[in-house]
Amino acid sequence: MYKDKKDKIINDTVYGFICLEDNLINELINHKYFQRLRRITQLGLANLIYPGSNHTRFQHALGSMFLMQRTIEHLRKKKITITEKESLALKIAILLHDIGHGPFSHALEKTIVKNISHEKISLLYMQKLNQIFNNKLNLSINIFSNKYSKKYFYNLVSSQIDMDRLDYLKRDSFYTGVSEGNIGVERIINMMNVVDEKLVIEEKGIHSIEKFLFARRLMYWQVYLHKTVISAEHMLINILNRAKELVQQKYLIYSTPTLLPFLKNNYTYKDFKNKVNLLEEFALLDDYEIYTCIKQWCNEQDKVLSKLSNMIINRNLLKIKIQDKKFSSKIIEKINFTIQKKYNVSYKEASYFVFTKKISHNTYKIDEEKINILLNNRKIVDLTKVSDHFSNRKTNIKQKYFLCYPKEFNNIF
Repeated sequence: MYKDKKDKIINDTVYGFICLEDNLINELINHKYFQRLRRITQLGLANLIYPGSNHTRFQHALGSMFLMQRTIEHLRKKKITITEKESLALKIAILLHDIGHGPFSHALEKTIVKNISHEKISLLYMQKLNQIFNNKLNLSINIFSNKYSKKYFYNLVSSQIDMDRLDYLKRDSFYTGVSEGNIGVERIINMMNVVDEKLVIEEKGIHSIEKFLFARRLMYWQVYLHKTVISAEHMLINILNRAKELVQQKYLIYSTPTLLPFLKNNYTYKDFKNKVNLLEEFALLDDYEIYTCIKQWCNEQDKVLSKLSNMIINRNLLKIKIQDKKFSSKIIEKINFTIQKKYNVSYKEASYFVFTKKISHNTYKIDEEKINILLNNRKIVDLTKVSDHFSNRKTNIKQKYFLCYPKEFNNIF
């Protein structure tokens, strides 16, 4: 590890000044893999509903690292031993945790590449950067992969109350203007402790954790799973799926040279590990690349691709209905048949315009890494044992069904 003569300062909209305390961090931030995150929006197409939400994965990654700095400082005050080497590794692990995100973040995670999570691609980029920076990321990779002996380090990077979630709730609330998501980040960090190598929240912080979980639930239903966001993002998914279908059937459509290989091929995780230049090619993809193609696709001969592209560009989104029970297949078939006649398309092509799926959110995942509460008597218990709001498994999970279709067929209902 080596120190720069002068710390670099970044002025963040949410937290103010963020100090880059190590030259290695500064070099990672300046690397092209990380700079790409400036061109990937944090909330996909949510800016079609919340005009202010144009913030990026770049900002989120820096904010998460800042919170990790604050947490390390706080834990050290409580006599928790975290070496300088571990501190640097923790900050790098959270800084790079989202580096594998594709265009529009989660919206296209399973579209451009199939069945590969952004976490897996992030790990591949971290390993690649480790080679570039002479194995200085070994410890960060072990923490990110949950292979380090101090397991609570992994909890700070990935858990139900990690730095990632603390930042995105605070940041997304700020940029969308949805005040319900504004959480007391400093209070939560101040309530953190480590006992028996477990990350715990001190008993007096229970209400802060409950507020955090409620805020996350409200942000899901008001922002991340807002019905218009769902409609827009599924339209975007359908556009990319249609483009892939056409290219793989040898239709000639416009594509940038960067996106074309991902339309032609269904790359797997094995491909990313074994193909020398695939990570480099993926690193060239961003929101701008997709928008460039969609603008051109507005004029394609294929009715499905051109109509969906025009609808996104002009914000003429599919109508969406949400309810607690499944939608009648008869209604879906009726709308599909009407679309076939009106648009002069096949049943399969009409299915790009009318579709139904399930959405759900689990406020507190009892079966996963738990939120440990340190009672005043030094006993450690799960949050469900001391919270009146999160003791019932059923109340934590909420699922709904949605149906999307063109607005012009609203009279069918």
